Amino acid sequence: MTSSFSNLSLAEPLARAVAEMGYETMTPIQEQAIPVVLSGQDVMGAAQTGTGKTAAFSLPLLQRMLKHENASTSPARHPVRALVLLPTRELADQVAQQVKLYAKYTNLRSTVVFGGIDMKPQTLELKKGVEVLVATPGRLLDHIEAKNAVLNQVEYVVLDEADRMLDIGFLPDLQRILSYLPKQRTTLLFSATFSPEIKRLAGSYLQNPVTIEVARPNETASTVEQHFYSVSDDDKRRALKQIVKQRGITQAFVFVNSKLGCARLARSLERDGLRTTALHGDKSQDERLKALASFKAGEVDLLVCTDVAARGLDIKDVPAVFNFDIPFNAEDYVHRIGRTGRAGASGLAVSFASGGNDVRLVADIEKLIKKKIELEPVEFEEDAPRGRINDGRRHWREEGEAGDARDVLDQPRERSSNSSLSGGDARRGGGSGGGRPHRPSAPRDPFFDKPYEPGAPDATPAWEAAAKATPARGISSNIKTKRKVAALFKSAEPS
Repeated sequence: MTSSFSNLSLAEPLARAVAEMGYETMTPIQEQAIPVVLSGQDVMGAAQTGTGKTAAFSLPLLQRMLKHENASTSPARHPVRALVLLPTRELADQVAQQVKLYAKYTNLRSTVVFGGIDMKPQTLELKKGVEVLVATPGRLLDHIEAKNAVLNQVEYVVLDEADRMLDIGFLPDLQRILSYLPKQRTTLLFSATFSPEIKRLAGSYLQNPVTIEVARPNETASTVEQHFYSVSDDDKRRALKQIVKQRGITQAFVFVNSKLGCARLARSLERDGLRTTALHGDKSQDERLKALASFKAGEVDLLVCTDVAARGLDIKDVPAVFNFDIPFNAEDYVHRIGRTGRAGASGLAVSFASGGNDVRLVADIEKLIKKKIELEPVEFEEDAPRGRINDGRRHWREEGEAGDARDVLDQPRERSSNSSLSGGDARRGGGSGGGRPHRPSAPRDPFFDKPYEPGAPDATPAWEAAAKATPARGISSNIKTKRKVAALFKSAEPS
């Protein structure tokens, strides 16, 4: 079996595209999967992200579909023949771009559909006819129900990152989609792990699959230098900035566990002077694609993100990954740090652990990757500014104040955030807190401390009594004013 692309029996259009993209030597998954897919057999493949899976299934499928290639403009001559399903929008968009590059010199058409954006442009592309459809399950079902996508001629199905799709809860959607497909087809399933759920899924939809495993499950790359630091929640951001400075890191992923924490941390790092952008599920698809594009172009230093970016994203030469929060699922740690040290390059993975719960999560990671993990202390530089920081939120406390510090970001703002921290405002704040701003608490209205007192049932409403007590001014005596009444409660008496 050869490991060179030049010795593969690819059709000339595909071979030219591969050579143009600089592909020379096949990765292990490509070397083992391409011949099997070319033979028309089902495949159950275990491989981590970044191992070249896209080329492993795309190139042989395009090769087999060349027999249907035609230059007709009729949509009927370009039915969907290959369906590729992926868990996230970013991954779907990335795979679709790769497929377009592989099919560049053929007449095979491809497109991608995913949620978060308008369906109309996607519908127009589908109506033109496409041979390769890349999709996320939810949006594909939308198009199926709208009769924009007809899948009765599909010959090949690819379930990529299948374990992630099951984690997200896509199993019912996958079952519905697969029910629309012909029974006779080639099915390829790729997953980072072969969990019992994945094996059941494969047993239901694959026919005598060839199992391909190219690496020990949950193995971390040997080129990634891993560090775990014991640091309080308040000092995580300070530790991150110090490591970035000391190591001279130009770009990095910063993973957090929540969308709210992601937005707050990105905002705080941006205020600290670091070029930062956020990527999480509450962002619109345009915002998510722009964030990725600016990170790939080197326009931002830190991409603060949730696990939506933990899998499949192929961004070359990212030197570091920070786990600002330890992931709840140990397997997500492997996927997160897989964003660095790709294609044999060296990388750095830094994780911050605080509290007993984080220690338990670190123990789960240690058990999964089968490596001893030592929690290291962080020695902060003396000249580094120190403040109480918690999940991207800054707190100030006056010296000697017994109560909890007030979160100034949660208070109504009377001036911009920059001016509130300026020297002049700090001096006006007074107090013994070294010029730090202090907001006095608002006086409490005693009305809200009184118990509830029901009013008399026949009492005149306060608003009506006030209206009677106020004499009308500037109104002619010949004009009779109407009596004000509370509408819907009683009828007006005749004047």
